[in-house]
Amino acid sequence: MKILVIGLNHKTADVEIRERLAFNGPKLEEGIFGLREIPEVKEVALLSTCNRVEIYSCVADSSSATENIKKFLSDFHGIQRSDFEKALYFITDSDAVRHVLRVASSLDSMVVGEPQILGQIKDTFDFALSKKTTGILLNRLMKKAISTAKRVRTETRIAENAVSISFAAVELAKKIFTDLSGKSFMLLGAGEMAELAARHLVGNGVTDVKVVNRTYERGCELAKEFNGKPVRFEDFLQELANTDIIICSTGAPTYVLYKAQMQSVLKERKHRPVFIIDISVPRNIDPEINKIDGVYLYDVDDLQGVVDTNMLERKKEAELAEKIIDEEVEKFLKWMSSLDSVPTIVALRQKAEEVKNEEFEKFKNKFPELDDEKIKAVEYLATAIINKLIHPPTVALKEDTEDRDELIAMIKKLYGINGDDNEE
Repeated sequence: MKILVIGLNHKTADVEIRERLAFNGPKLEEGIFGLREIPEVKEVALLSTCNRVEIYSCVADSSSATENIKKFLSDFHGIQRSDFEKALYFITDSDAVRHVLRVASSLDSMVVGEPQILGQIKDTFDFALSKKTTGILLNRLMKKAISTAKRVRTETRIAENAVSISFAAVELAKKIFTDLSGKSFMLLGAGEMAELAARHLVGNGVTDVKVVNRTYERGCELAKEFNGKPVRFEDFLQELANTDIIICSTGAPTYVLYKAQMQSVLKERKHRPVFIIDISVPRNIDPEINKIDGVYLYDVDDLQGVVDTNMLERKKEAELAEKIIDEEVEKFLKWMSSLDSVPTIVALRQKAEEVKNEEFEKFKNKFPELDDEKIKAVEYLATAIINKLIHPPTVALKEDTEDRDELIAMIKKLYGINGDDNEE
């Protein structure tokens, strides 16, 4: 049995192709059952996210399975193979195992270390289990992928550093205030990054939100989204005395807040610290404000510097994660290799049971006068002898050795085991 991964992702296909090959809603169930009906496919799980579509399978023949899966994708989605075939990757055996573990551990993600993919892998496994499309190999592989991802997050710092502008703003705010719950926040303007940073702040406990926009109606809409208070643009200076965190992205051609104004605000605040992020280009906050004690002003270049530093840290942690992946791949492959001897071990035990039962029946017929207690004692003795005799070859078959195939062949020959009859 071969492990086969077929898929495409953000590195190999643009968003249009990914959308056309996605298994959304009812398509997921139809898709996984359709794949399971392919004769070569014995087990299958299907991962479909915005950044990747991947089919994890155990197949009898990887080349014919690959061809039939490509045909299935074309027929199922109504897409010409030439439209997506070049974007597909095909991975087998140990490379396939490594790929699944790296995906679950977020080493193959657009943003290395992002946490969403592990949840998506869990959902993929749970769905396949509920539809009974997986078996011993994929069940073990998916569990290994999940446990490896957890180990990577526990033993490395791959997910600890912010690698987006908006989240870096929140991380800096945490360094200044430690606890964001109870802090007041003003969104000054409505740039996309500023709005995203605002969502992160609200998600981290900020509840007092003020939204300022030159278009008051737009400010009201945003305020509803954040369960906050809309403020007219001409009134925002009056609100600053009661604001701990300001994120600015107004699109104005000049500064909207100057040093002298901020000095007055800080005096009114009794010099309690203020954290300001100016994401605007050109800048909307006077850089001189940063010289005021108690004011922490960052612009988009400062945030980008934080992001770049954090990306380097994540890359270092990713190298540690790859070593963990190597260890877990080796463990899985050893387990998988041991499966080769399982049919022979089962057949050996069956052979021993047959011999014992045959001889035991002869014994009972030869000594009909023996009572049940003596018969049980003899049967116990026969079972113990058989177990001791087959224990050494059983242990040898379970060992991970280079001559396993020769050992299997030798034991089959010595004990008269027909491998074909017991292979399944």
